[in-house]
Amino acid sequence: MADRLGTYRSKRDARRTPEPVPGEGPLPRGNDDTFVIQEHHARRLHWDFRLERDGVLVSWALPKGVPDDPRTNHLAVHTEDHPLEYASFAGEIPQGEYGGGQVTIWDRGTYETEKWTDREVKVVLHGNRVSGRYVLFRTNGKNWMIHRMDPPVDPDADPMPERVDPVRPEVRERLPRRAEAYGFEFAWGGRRLIVFSDRGTTRAQDADGDAAKAPSGLGESLAAHRVVLDGEVAVVEDHETYMIFDVLHLDGRSLLDEPYQRRRELLEGLRLAGPRWQTAPCFDDGEAVRAAARQQRLPGVVAKRLDAPYRPGKADWRLIPAE
Repeated sequence: MADRLGTYRSKRDARRTPEPVPGEGPLPRGNDDTFVIQEHHARRLHWDFRLERDGVLVSWALPKGVPDDPRTNHLAVHTEDHPLEYASFAGEIPQGEYGGGQVTIWDRGTYETEKWTDREVKVVLHGNRVSGRYVLFRTNGKNWMIHRMDPPVDPDADPMPERVDPVRPEVRERLPRRAEAYGFEFAWGGRRLIVFSDRGTTRAQDADGDAAKAPSGLGESLAAHRVVLDGEVAVVEDHETYMIFDVLHLDGRSLLDEPYQRRRELLEGLRLAGPRWQTAPCFDDGEAVRAAARQQRLPGVVAKRLDAPYRPGKADWRLIPAE
């Protein structure tokens, strides 16, 4: 019988990687009912989808993860079989090794087989994050597609917008009188940037709606989220940094009608902090922010009404110059 793990072993050195590398010999036998999905931050972010079958984990790499809507199929690239021990693997594969990067378990559970051939695999998944009927079908060589056969996971999901008309602050001379009704941020003096990230794939627009470049690596840090961010690219500590101050769409929910205070809570929950991006701070003391802006030679302070939705053309955001 052919060594089903031969290709797997040939790509790995057990002395250099924490991955399980079993020796040659009889394969263990399970119940052919285990599945695992691993989030893999390698050269490109992807999700590894693995099904236990005849003593190994039959594997596919999904660049955009498992689809949650039958109207959208995702690419699934067939890869080498993995050992059953890989179903519990999470860790850092050293850079320079095959698949170098961070691996975490995104979901796992059991599955039932409805059909299994060389060209088509139909299964029913029972996981914590993914459940339902799926089919993988071969299209060309190692390229397969994965399709959800059940109804959408969230039939009421809002589509991600193609374009955003950004809110622009009105210039005022003085801070608002009702300070308790506002949040206060620095005006960074940078260029506006709206970022759209769909499970690691990103695009961006500028203030006028024209295509722009998203910060490298931001999409990978957002991983499986589908999100629209608002912010500006400014020079912070001698480096261009994307200062993110709003979230407009998150995982199938439009946030445009949510109050600014709630949007800030959701933004903080994303914990965005990277080499070229970070969540812009927000304060409740406008006078202190204005004084700090003056000291740091920033343009000023932006006062944002806590109860205001995201409404272009309204005076919900105010720019007060530092001087």
